Amino acid sequence: MKFKRRILMTATLLGLASLNGAATAQTTASTSSGQAWPDKPIRFVVPYTPGGGTDTVTRHIANAITQDAKWTFLIDNKAGGGGNIGLDMVAKAKADGYTVGMGQTANLAINPALLPGMPFDPARDFAPVALVAELPMVMVVRADSPWKSLADAVKAAKAKPGEVKQALASTGTVGHLAGEMMARRAGIKVLNVPYKGAAPAITDILGGQTDYMFATPQAVVGMIKGGKMRALAVTSSKRLAILPEVPTVAESGYKDFEAVDWKVIVAPAGTPPEVVRRLNAAVAKALTQPAMIAQLAAEGSTPMSGSPEQAAAYLKAEQAEWGKLIRDAGIKLE
Repeated sequence: MKFKRRILMTATLLGLASLNGAATAQTTASTSSGQAWPDKPIRFVVPYTPGGGTDTVTRHIANAITQDAKWTFLIDNKAGGGGNIGLDMVAKAKADGYTVGMGQTANLAINPALLPGMPFDPARDFAPVALVAELPMVMVVRADSPWKSLADAVKAAKAKPGEVKQALASTGTVGHLAGEMMARRAGIKVLNVPYKGAAPAITDILGGQTDYMFATPQAVVGMIKGGKMRALAVTSSKRLAILPEVPTVAESGYKDFEAVDWKVIVAPAGTPPEVVRRLNAAVAKALTQPAMIAQLAAEGSTPMSGSPEQAAAYLKAEQAEWGKLIRDAGIKLE
């Protein structure tokens, strides 16, 4: 079955110039009550452990905004529940502009279609602030693994049904779904081993407790280039510039296979619109900085942007599409 999602709507890129201009107008805004914003640090919730792809992108964005606008961010890693615990904190936080979170495909589009009881309503409980970046997954094994290709991994899994172990950064992530779809396309059965983030999952792969995982480029590219891990395939439609020797899953025999993760900053529903727009403009400006573009590219990510309204429309479309993919494939959490 084809596993594919839409590439970023081109309209989201068209607003960069105007948003960049707005970002330079002032570094503070006033809420409807007349109070200056921001006049204290902004809590930036990351719903995964430090060191993973979501954490890395969040820190890049926060640092870029701090350098430009002089705002202070406090990064707060709240892992667990497939990203739901951290995002639930954002959903229930005071809507005053001093709490935002880095949402992604997992907790805003996949989990709602997989989990019977979500702690929040992703379509109702958030004010979308800004689209940030998108990236594919990389299928990796430890460097001394006997597998040299995706075909080797499939062969091993067919020889021992249910014994090959796939590490998951968390349940319900794009890496999890990519692995599930890969297993179905290849006709294999593997044992999923979930963790509370990419870092502990990678640790166990390196230690031999698990066999492979679909990870974000940010989380593993350093270890691939450092000779600690081997990349077998990438889930994008084209090869990554930072890993040009690694074939796509589609090139490896699974036509049209594509799985891409995205990141979007959200605030609690009811956050003052003027604050949302100030945050959006600051993010848009950060994403135009050459250093930020180069940093994202080096990690396999592509910048995204657009207005809060475009972010909201994008989320709505993605939620519908991922839900359909999950239902059509019959994917269920074990």
